[in-house]
Amino acid sequence: MRPAPHRYRDNRVPTDLRRLRPVAAPNLLVVAWRWRYEIALISGLSIGLTAAITSVGAVPTIVAVIVITLTISCWPMARRFAVDRAWCIITPHRVRAGCAEGLIYSSRGKIPIILWTSHQAFGERVLLWCRAGTSADDFVSARTILATACWAQDVAIFFDADHTQLVTLNVIRRPPTDLASDFDGQRSSDPPAWPSDQVA
Repeated sequence: MRPAPHRYRDNRVPTDLRRLRPVAAPNLLVVAWRWRYEIALISGLSIGLTAAITSVGAVPTIVAVIVITLTISCWPMARRFAVDRAWCIITPHRVRAGCAEGLIYSSRGKIPIILWTSHQAFGERVLLWCRAGTSADDFVSARTILATACWAQDVAIFFDADHTQLVTLNVIRRPPTDLASDFDGQRSSDPPAWPSDQVA
C-alpha cells in the first residue's frame, strides 16, 4: 500500500453534478450486512438474558449483569478493549456517512463497499472496495469531510498500486507517540507518511 497522492477530482466531471442523483437506498440484505454486529449483539444478549432468567431467576441475572458492567467499567484493560471494539463498529457507519456527504459515490448513487475494519494503535483501519466511478482521488479530495464524519483527528488515505479499486483509510483518533510531532494542530495537504509496519 502507498499513500494516495494529493489530487482532486477530474475537472471534466463537476462534482456538483453528483448532487443531481442522491445516494441510492440500500436493499434489505445490504442493511442487514451493515448492521450485522448490532443485530448479533442484540440477539445474543436477548437470548442470553432469557436463558439466564429462565435458569437461575431474574435477581441473580440482574446481579451478574451489574457485576460484569462494573468490572468492564473499572478495569482499564477491559474498558479499553470494549471501547476499541465499539469504535470498530461505529467507524464503518461514519465512513459511509462521510462518503455520502463527500460525494464519494458512483453515477448510480452507490457508495464504496466497506470490506473490513480493524483496530490499530492510532484508531481504526478501514478497507474499502471502490465501485466503478470512484477512486482514491475522491477520498483525498474529501479528506476533511471524512475526518469530521468519523469524529477523528485526521484520515490518511492509501491505495494498492496493483489493485486500484482497494483503498485503505487510517482513521486517526490518537496518534502514536512517535508520530505526535506530525499532528501539531495543522492539517497538511497530503496524507501523513506512516512507518512501513503500520501500512498493510
